[in-house]
Amino acid sequence: MTTDADFLTEALPAFISEAEEQIENLEALLLQLEDQPDDVELLNALFRCAHTVKGSAGLFGLDAIVAFTHHVETLLQRLREGQVVLSPALSTLLLRCNDQIRALVAEALGRPADAALEAQRGLLVTELQLAAGASAMSENEPRHRGDAGTAPLQLWHVSVAFGREVFRNGSDPLAVLNYVGGLGTIPHTMCHVAGVPTLEALDPESCHLSFMFSMLSGVSRSQIEGAFSFVLDDCELQIHEVPIPGLQACVQDDAAAGPPEAPCPSFPGTPAETAPRPSHEQRRSVAASAASPASAEDQRFIRVQAHRLDAVINLLGELVIAGAGAELLARQTQQRQLVEANGQISRLIEEIRNGTLQLRMVPIGETFARFRRVVRDTASDLGKSVQLDILGGDTELDKSVVERIADPLMHLVRNGLDHGLETPDQRAAAGKPPQGRLILSAHHEAGSIVIRITDDGRGIQRRKVLERAWSRGLLEPGVVPEDSAILRLIFEPGFSTADTVTNLSGRGVGMDVVRSNIEALRGSVLLKSVEGQGSTIEIRLPLTLAIIDGFLVGVGHSRFIFPLDAVVEVIEGRAGDALLDARGRGVVELRGQVLPVVSLRALYAIDGPTVSRGSIVVVEAGDCRFGVLVDVLLGQHQTVIKPLGRLFHSLRGMAGTSILGNGEVALIFDVPTLGQLAADSPGRGRRNDIAQERVTV
Repeated sequence: MTTDADFLTEALPAFISEAEEQIENLEALLLQLEDQPDDVELLNALFRCAHTVKGSAGLFGLDAIVAFTHHVETLLQRLREGQVVLSPALSTLLLRCNDQIRALVAEALGRPADAALEAQRGLLVTELQLAAGASAMSENEPRHRGDAGTAPLQLWHVSVAFGREVFRNGSDPLAVLNYVGGLGTIPHTMCHVAGVPTLEALDPESCHLSFMFSMLSGVSRSQIEGAFSFVLDDCELQIHEVPIPGLQACVQDDAAAGPPEAPCPSFPGTPAETAPRPSHEQRRSVAASAASPASAEDQRFIRVQAHRLDAVINLLGELVIAGAGAELLARQTQQRQLVEANGQISRLIEEIRNGTLQLRMVPIGETFARFRRVVRDTASDLGKSVQLDILGGDTELDKSVVERIADPLMHLVRNGLDHGLETPDQRAAAGKPPQGRLILSAHHEAGSIVIRITDDGRGIQRRKVLERAWSRGLLEPGVVPEDSAILRLIFEPGFSTADTVTNLSGRGVGMDVVRSNIEALRGSVLLKSVEGQGSTIEIRLPLTLAIIDGFLVGVGHSRFIFPLDAVVEVIEGRAGDALLDARGRGVVELRGQVLPVVSLRALYAIDGPTVSRGSIVVVEAGDCRFGVLVDVLLGQHQTVIKPLGRLFHSLRGMAGTSILGNGEVALIFDVPTLGQLAADSPGRGRRNDIAQERVTV
C-alpha cells in the first residue's frame, strides 16, 4: 500500500498537467459548439474530455473532481443523445462548470481554494441536474454510474481484445474494466488466455489480454463505448445487444459458463459461423496495424521540464561562444586543416542550435484560442455582439516569448472590445452590421513574428486624444503634432480617453505597461487607426530570445550586431556619399531613390579612429528601410543574446549584448527602435540627449 501511495504521489503532477490540457480543450470545444451546435464530432470530443478528467481523477482518489464531473458528464451524455438541445444559457453553464473543474484540479495540487467558485459549487450541481432532467438527484449522493433511472434494463455482450501497445501508450485495461463494472451488473467475465505466450517468451511491456463479458444495465451502446474512449485506438471492441425476451435465460447461461480457460463462445443470438471470435494472430495483426510506425511517430510526445530545456539552451549558448573563439584562433594560426576542422565543428554547432531552438517553438494559436472565452464573456458584459476570427494560429514562436506576450495581448483584446467596438445600436446607426469583428492574426516576416489585433469599430478619435493630452500637459495647448505622434500618445503613462472608470478601463493603466512589456521582449508596437472604420495594433517580436544569426560591424573600437534577418544589403565604400547634418542624419542616393541614413558614430558619440571610406548597412523594420553608416564590415556571426547591463538600460536602440569569440562584448541593435531614433527630429518626442552618451564597449 505504501508503494502504491508513493507512486500516486509521484504521478499526481502528470495527472494535473493532463487535466489542465483537457480543461483547455473543454473550453475550446464549448466555444466551437456555440457556432456549430449540431456537430456530433464536437459533442463526442467534449464528452471524451470530461470522461478523461473524471476517469483519471478516480484513479488518484480525487473524489471531489469525480463527483462534480459526473454531473457534467451526465448532461453531456444527454446532449449527445439529443435529449437536451444546446442553448446559449446551457453553454454558459458548462463554461462555468469548466471553471469549477479547473479550480478543483488546482486544489488537488495544493493551491488555495477559490472561495467564490467554491460557494457556487452546490448551485452549479443543482443547475446541472435540472438541465439534464434529473433534479431528484441529491447533491451529496450523485447517481451511481450504473443507475439507469427509468430506463429499461438491457443485456449487453461485450468482447474486447486489447492491442499489444496499450501499456506503452499509458493505458490500464483493468482500470477501464473496473470503470465499465460501474455501469451495471456483470454476472460473469471470461478472460481469453490462449494468446498469452510462455513465461520465457513473455514481454512484460506488451499486452496479451482479451475479455468477454455480459452486462445487465440500462445504459446505451454509446455509453459503453464511451467507457473505452481511453483505449479505442488500442483495442478491438465488439458490443452486441441481446433481445429482452431471452434476458433471463442469457443471464443464467452466463452464470453457468465454463472456466476462463475455455474458448470464448459466440455472442448469443448471433450465428457462430458469421461472428467467430478473432484469433490471437488476427488480434496481433490489428494491433500491429493500429500501432504502425507512421501512426506511432505521430503520437509520440515527451514531456520535459522547462528548466531542463533552459539549461540546455544556456549550455548551447556557451558552446556557440566557445566555438567562435576556437574558429578565431584557427584562422590566426593559418593552418588549413585546423581551419577546416573548426569550420566543420561550426556547421555542426549551427545545426544543433537550430534543432534545439526548434524544441521551444510552439504555435501561437494555443494562446489565441484562450481569447475566445475572453471575447465571449467581455462582449456579453458590455452588451456587444462580436465575432472573433483567428488567422495564422499555426505560426510558431519561442515558448518563453509566448508566455510573456499573453498578458499584453489580453489587455489589447479587452481594450479593443471596450473602446473600439460599438454596441449593435451604435453600429446600426453608423451603417455597419450589428455584429462587430475582431481579428487576431500572426505571421512571420523578416525573422520576426508580426501579431495584429484588428477591429472594425469606431477607431481612434484624434480630437479627443488631443484634448486629453492638452489637459494633462503632455502637449502645449493648441499644438497639433503629426498623426503618428497623436496615436503614440495612447501609450503614455496614465493616459486614457474613457469618460468613466469601469472594470475594464478608465484608470489610464495598461497601454504604457503593454508597450514596456513588449519592448522588454525586444519587440515594438505600432497603432494604426481610421476614425469610424477601426483600428489595428501591430506587435513585432523576435522569434527567440536566446540565439540569433547576426551581422557584425565595427565603429571605432566598438562592435555592434544587427539581426541578420533585418539586413537587406550592404554597400561598401559609399559612406562618404551620404549628406549628413550635425546630428549624423541624412540621405544617400541608391539606385535612383533617396535612402535615409544615420551615422552610429554621431548618434552615439563614439570615440575612436575614423576611416576614409566607410560602408552602409541597409536594414529594414516593417515598412521602414534606412541605412546605417559603419566603419568596417566583419561578416555573419552566431549571436548569443545576453541581457543589457544596468549601465545601458536607458540607452535607446539596443536589444542586448553578446560575447564575441575573442572575449569582447558587442551591443545588439533593436532595429525598429533604432529606426525611430534615426527618424526623430530635434525637440520632438523624448529628450534627444542620446548624442551626449558615450558608448565604449
